[in-house]
Amino acid sequence: MSTTVSLGVVGLGFMGRTHADNAVEFGHDVIAGADVVAETREAFAGDYGAATYESFEEMYDSEELDAVAVSTPNAFHEPAVVAALERGYDVLCEKPLADDLAGAERIAAAAADSEGFCMVNFHNRLSTAAEVFTEYQAEGRFGEITHVDADYVRRRGIPGVGSWFTEKELSGGGAVVDIGVHAIDFALYLMEYPEVEEVFAVTRTEFGHREDYVDPGDWYDETDDAVFDVEDSATAMIRCGDDRTISLEVTWAANQPDSTEFLARGTEAGATLELGGEELTIHEAGRQGTDHLVDATVSEGSIDHAGWAGSDRLFLEGVAAGEAPEMNTVEQGLSVQRVIDAIYRSAESGTCVAVGDERRDDAA
Repeated sequence: MSTTVSLGVVGLGFMGRTHADNAVEFGHDVIAGADVVAETREAFAGDYGAATYESFEEMYDSEELDAVAVSTPNAFHEPAVVAALERGYDVLCEKPLADDLAGAERIAAAAADSEGFCMVNFHNRLSTAAEVFTEYQAEGRFGEITHVDADYVRRRGIPGVGSWFTEKELSGGGAVVDIGVHAIDFALYLMEYPEVEEVFAVTRTEFGHREDYVDPGDWYDETDDAVFDVEDSATAMIRCGDDRTISLEVTWAANQPDSTEFLARGTEAGATLELGGEELTIHEAGRQGTDHLVDATVSEGSIDHAGWAGSDRLFLEGVAAGEAPEMNTVEQGLSVQRVIDAIYRSAESGTCVAVGDERRDDAA
């Protein structure tokens, strides 16, 4: 890559530092950062030699940037992303696009009018198993994928109560917004992003308020003024065009084993793979010699720059080339946000709801 990208980071916590580290690793310049916490700004400035600002507006007005990575709590994605796009910057936005559908729609509209592009950090697509799957899919090995079982289950994994993750005003939701967004995106990705038509869902809060909550991994860390007003699990059935379906199970806490397994069922073959994993098992049937079943496991391979590093590299290469990446587009991020919105509307109403901007009011 011959062009060095000048990157600004909005939100200087763990993910902001991850984006900064990857940018430096790939030979780019982290020249500025913005965060409301003074101590966080000071540490970032010291570690990266970057100018820091309390507000993203001040950073945008003061610095000559090529691109921005936005990694704030969900409620603050929209103003930071829209303002960057209005200035023509390319933007990497953490998932989900926003804390609600209206905010995501405004981001998508700003991206459509901008000289820059917006990419969503759906990093689980950048994995060995996913790349092998999509190559075989392009060759027609699976036929048409008609159903996906999508699991993102933590047996015990509620993020720290008192953090923004468990406060709806800052996050927009609980397990569905935090980890369900990855499962929804990945399932749609395996199906080549069909139009989603209807959703039936149930959300539950079964563990977040319990005083006897068992937390072997020390995720929880409740404080006296902790807020927990979101769901900790959800079950959904998602119907796409041509009656293709997704069965979704998402939990921060449940009395069942951890799972990030996805099972894609095709008309010619199926596949099992882990979210962000390396191993892929293909399920087929044959008549050679005699009728038989075949389970073929693809292993012993790995792609370069998987996960967060792969996503950052894809974004920065797009910025340097002046071309929006074809993966992880803002339109796909908006599609995922519409499904999240439908999950919550269905859970509230107790009925199946239509998905899509133009049908939202009629379905509510």
